[in-house]
Amino acid sequence: QVQLVESGGGLVQGGGSLRLSCVASGRISSINDMGWYRQAPGAQRDLVAVISNGGNINYADAVKGRFTISRDNAKNTVYLQMNNLKPADTAVYYCRGFVASGGWTQWYWGQGTQVTVSS
Repeated sequence: QVQLVESGGGLVQGGGSLRLSCVASGRISSINDMGWYRQAPGAQRDLVAVISNGGNINYADAVKGRFTISRDNAKNTVYLQMNNLKPADTAVYYCRGFVASGGWTQWYWGQGTQVTVSS
């Protein structure tokens, strides 16, 4: 069984920073892409940033220059450093990983962590 657990969310004033972490655990052979998604109330879940196990990175236009995704492959962990936060960044942030486990490779989601940015 593979689990992804996020942490680091919270309430912050506009212009502030937060760092999210997501740890994958279980019978893991390898992890390919890892990414962060977010979902605001009444909206769809959108990609924020994704990083391959080789370090290739893509960001949503809305966060370019403010957010930085990174990973520690030895710890099966992905991070999202969020700077200059805006009220529009308020959402539940989800971690997603393409994980090889027990002969299968599939996408796994974390349970989400709430980020609230006040104006």
